[in-house]
Amino acid sequence: MDKRRTSPNIRKLPAEKPVAKTPRGVAPKTRSASDAAKRVDPKSEIKPAAANVANRPVEHPYVVSFIEYLRTEAHLSDNTVAAYRRDLRKFYEWLAGRKPTKLSVQELSDYAKWLHAKKLAPASLARHLISLKLFYRYLQLESITVDNPAELLGGQKLWQRIPQVLPPAVIEKMLVAPLTHKSCRARDKAMLELLYATGCRASELVNLRLRDVRHDEGHCVCRGKGDKERIVPLGKRAIEAVRIYLRDERPALAIGAGNSQPEWLLLSRTGRRLRRERLWELVKQYAVEAGAHPDVSPHTLRHSFATHLLAGGADLRLVQEMLGHASIQTTQIYTHVDQARLKAVHTKFHPRA
Repeated sequence: MDKRRTSPNIRKLPAEKPVAKTPRGVAPKTRSASDAAKRVDPKSEIKPAAANVANRPVEHPYVVSFIEYLRTEAHLSDNTVAAYRRDLRKFYEWLAGRKPTKLSVQELSDYAKWLHAKKLAPASLARHLISLKLFYRYLQLESITVDNPAELLGGQKLWQRIPQVLPPAVIEKMLVAPLTHKSCRARDKAMLELLYATGCRASELVNLRLRDVRHDEGHCVCRGKGDKERIVPLGKRAIEAVRIYLRDERPALAIGAGNSQPEWLLLSRTGRRLRRERLWELVKQYAVEAGAHPDVSPHTLRHSFATHLLAGGADLRLVQEMLGHASIQTTQIYTHVDQARLKAVHTKFHPRA
């Protein structure tokens, strides 16, 4: 059978295909001898692999090989791979030494109940079940198991929620808030301007390189999910904020990196790439200073970016392209956020408006 795989949507094996008595190696035949030595131990159901680093959770060999598959063959982003890894750690915590290949769908439904008892958000619960289904498809593909009981689990129904959007006046206060601080004011100003001007995700912004920002051309190159690239225009205020940061602050921050020349646009005080977690902290800090709700996140600025564009008359397809959405249905949620636009349509077309 051809085992070339390009996406996490793994097809099932034919039911009549014989299954090896012991788990086969997960590496394709084209891999090197050194890689073949890393195959799954047939006794791995009994004895989990030891942790490589102190204080790191011990992971089962099946999980290790599955995560490697997601990273190298499915080409999922680092954040997605990390999320699947966390989900499977929860699954093995629930297993408590039991063999995943011996579970029935009734037993797996108990796992879903266990997750629900943890009071996870509906989106988190849905992702846990998706992680489990992909994991079992992988085991099935590698002939480690014949059946896939996880496929029979029902998916978590998700209601579409209206995203949180900040009024333009509050965003204006947020954008000037860094100017009142003594340290890294230019960097934080550029950070907020870029978030609102491009609608980038937090991970996309911290991964921006110097060469990705084209000042003269008035746009930047963002790399989204699946490492897909897209071009997003930059406004004059964002370009000016970035230029001030590059001139006044970034050279001093880059000294912390020593002899190396950091390629990242946004740097920390140590000269390294600004962490995504730190970006979240800064956005929340400036949101509180601007009088906004403390639940504001970088994604709130992304929602505001899309909503304000549509309120100004932007084409939905163009907004979809700038946000990097694969489906137009994901972008359509923002048409329900702008109440003024909805009222105008209602007034114009409803016979009793």
